[in-house]
Amino acid sequence: MTDNSNSEEILKEIELKYQAINQKTETQLEGLLWSKPITYWDYIQTDALLNLQIQRTTLPDEMVFIMYHQVNELIFKMILWEMNQISYAQNIETDFFTERLMRISRYFDMLTTSFSIMGDGMEVEQYMKFRNTLTPASGFQSAQYRLIEFSSTDLINLIDHRFRDTIDRNTPFEFAFEHLYWQAAGKDYKTGKKSFLLEEFERKYKKMFLSHMQEYNTINIWQKFKQLPDLDQKNPELIKAMRHYDHTVNITWVMQHLNTAKKYIDQSGKGSGEATGGSDWKKYMHPKYQRRIFFPELWSADELANWGEEK
Repeated sequence: MTDNSNSEEILKEIELKYQAINQKTETQLEGLLWSKPITYWDYIQTDALLNLQIQRTTLPDEMVFIMYHQVNELIFKMILWEMNQISYAQNIETDFFTERLMRISRYFDMLTTSFSIMGDGMEVEQYMKFRNTLTPASGFQSAQYRLIEFSSTDLINLIDHRFRDTIDRNTPFEFAFEHLYWQAAGKDYKTGKKSFLLEEFERKYKKMFLSHMQEYNTINIWQKFKQLPDLDQKNPELIKAMRHYDHTVNITWVMQHLNTAKKYIDQSGKGSGEATGGSDWKKYMHPKYQRRIFFPELWSADELANWGEEK
């Protein structure tokens, strides 16, 4: 094919594209005469991105803390992007499911290993000073992280294990929401009173959470896995990948977070040892108390009984 015939073919495709949306091709092409060439900084929005780091103190290591959490939120967004593709795939195929699952796992692997940035990258003295300006905010209030949970598994697996017998698929989402495992970080179940941390979190995101819970009730990662052919569901490599994701999110990631918090808050000998949001963080964060397991059917009875136990 000559260059001219190739150009003609491209122009025909362009013509068809704009005819399909009832637009004039000439107008679109003329617009190209006045459009600016794209640059890296315009495409990535570098200036906007680099101006999102606003310190509350004059302590240099606060910038490490801010940027690290912003990077986490960007990775969470990438994870949700991949999850959405799995959940909304029609007649999902095993290769597609597996490839997207591995992307998600790699993102969480990176998040897990990155905790040394905070664990070894801030002076304890600086952290214990600037964290006082963060109260009552808390990493607990990451909405995207909660959306990842809802997108991963059946809702029953996110319910506080003490109340799972009271909930099934016919339970109203509002009732289930009040018994999610992370409610224990800011709610007295005897009185029903919620902490300011939890109240503000729900004021901002509860409506979105309830909608997402309902939306992903039948299209979460586990439900899409069960749509794969029976033979593929028994594939050892795919089961290994599912278990790796489950373990990474619900044990490795959580323990890395917990151990980093212990280093600064509990073992430094500085401050009160309390979380900025006021939660019983040492108990709340530990996986053996959370009992959060995305795919319990893929673990043995012994593994489930010893979930989160440190070896």
